[in-house]
Amino acid sequence: MKRDRLFVSWTALVLGALLGLTACTYDAALRHLSPAEQAEFALYHHRMTGGQQHTYLAKASAAERTAYLRELGLVQRFQALDPLDRAAVQGGWPSVGMSAEALRFVWGDPYDTAGDARRYAHWYYLGSSFGRSASGNSPWGFGNRVDVYHVDGKVVGWVDVALTTESATGGCDGC
Repeated sequence: MKRDRLFVSWTALVLGALLGLTACTYDAALRHLSPAEQAEFALYHHRMTGGQQHTYLAKASAAERTAYLRELGLVQRFQALDPLDRAAVQGGWPSVGMSAEALRFVWGDPYDTAGDARRYAHWYYLGSSFGRSASGNSPWGFGNRVDVYHVDGKVVGWVDVALTTESATGGCDGC
């Protein structure tokens, strides 16, 4: 029994160290980018998977990183946005009237959806809208959720919700 606890303790220590070192290398890679490249990464990182972000940061030059974004189609998708959507994305904050695609650039993909964003839909993000930004889309706001409402493919509003056991499992709040 004592040997099992010792094994668990050492395993937790090693995993914690690996997690810490991984976060440090990610932050170090970001710091090595020029301010223009950091802005470019902030613009596109919500639309990239973790592996794509790693590949982007591993590229040797700014030209290679920009070419990689084009290869992924992200530059073209951003340029296809309406000018007001592009401005909102660059500001790092959603706005009423922005498209669903623009919202994905700002906050990434929701953890859950209901409905069809082209007609009427709810998108659900974990965390608080106050903790989300272009540089820190942190889903770690345990106990909170942001419900975003779409009508005809446009954001019509969002509300922060404190999760209850019922709302977290799909039950009815206040029914």
